Amino acid sequence: MRSTVLRTLLSSALLLAGCAVAPKPAEPQTAEPGAIVYETAPCYGLCPVYRVTIASDGTGTFTGMQHTVITGDRKFAASPDQFAAFAKVLAPYRPKGTRDITPGQPDCVDAATDMPSVDVQWKSGTATDKLTLYYGCNLQTGQAMAEALRTAPEMLPIADFIGKR
Repeated sequence: MRSTVLRTLLSSALLLAGCAVAPKPAEPQTAEPGAIVYETAPCYGLCPVYRVTIASDGTGTFTGMQHTVITGDRKFAASPDQFAAFAKVLAPYRPKGTRDITPGQPDCVDAATDMPSVDVQWKSGTATDKLTLYYGCNLQTGQAMAEALRTAPEMLPIADFIGKR
C-alpha cells in the first residue's frame, strides 16, 4: 500500500514538473540603439552648432544651426561600419535613463566657463537614454569621455557639412 501511494505521488510530481514553464531569459539591460541623436550647443565663440540624427540602417539627417558649412537639413547615408563605429565610441558613456553632467548637477565638479556642450540620445523602440555633457565639467577627470564625445562625429560622413574646427 505504501509503495502504491509513493508511486502515485511520484507520478503526480513528474506530471506537474512537465507542466512547469521555463523561466524567461533576462532581457539585456541596454538594447542596441535603433537611432542616435547627437546635438551640440553653442559656446561663447565659433563652436559649430548642429544636430545629427542617424538610424541603425545608416540613414541620417544633419541639421546645421550655427558656424557650420551647411545650414539647415541635409540627408546623408552612412555604411553599417560607420554607424557601428559611431555607436561604439559613444556606447561606454550611455546611461540607463538620463544623466546630466552640467554646472549645478552632482556629476559636475570644477566647471570652467564658456565651453560648449553636447546632448546624445540613444533611441531603442519607445525607450530613450540621454546624456548631456557640458565640456567645462570635470576637466581633470573627464578627459576621456569629453574626447570620445567630441570626436564621435568623425566616424560619420558629415565632416564637409560641419567644416574645419
